[in-house]
Amino acid sequence: MSKIEEIAQAVEGGKAKIIGGLVEEALAEGLDPVKILNEGMINTMSIVGEKFRVGEIFVPEMLVAARAMKKGVEVLKPRLAGQAGISVGKCIIGTVAGDLHDIGKNLVGMMIESAGFEVIDLGVDVSIDTFIEALKNNPDTNILALSALLTTTMPAMKSTLEAVKASGLSGFKIVVGGAPITQGYANEIGADGWAPDAGSAAVVAKKLVSVA
Repeated sequence: MSKIEEIAQAVEGGKAKIIGGLVEEALAEGLDPVKILNEGMINTMSIVGEKFRVGEIFVPEMLVAARAMKKGVEVLKPRLAGQAGISVGKCIIGTVAGDLHDIGKNLVGMMIESAGFEVIDLGVDVSIDTFIEALKNNPDTNILALSALLTTTMPAMKSTLEAVKASGLSGFKIVVGGAPITQGYANEIGADGWAPDAGSAAVVAKKLVSVA
């Protein structure tokens, strides 16, 4: 078994305690850090996300896999600094005003990060002004991800999206999601994408960036 295959197995199995050592061994063997990241980690998390989507695994398994990958990336980061083409893009994510739920949002953030994005997590109960300020401060943002976990905060998602579009800021796609959010609602409020779960969110984000 190759070192990259060992890393992939460690990610999928959520082996956070050993993945750092495996990454260090792979680097010592002279393997390209970008190859380790893409083939050993990002591709593996795509598989994990698909297994979650079809119901083969559940939230705990996906969380431990994402955490293992994060540990591996921490070892890789110093070797990746300054190399071109590392980041797929930048994503700003947050739960809309009035909504304090963060588990789903956190999972989506982890999966999007695992897909190769730089993620800026604004947290929960995020005001319209905070979203707009973050977009102004990060003009290279590719994806704005809005989360709402309550039917009562769906209007806040709509008003946030409308305000962002009215601000004149551009160059990014808006993705929405959360328990009460449907494709129909996403279409109604003018979102660019919708995802029913965290694994799908990463796929949607990558597709939107590739066609941007």
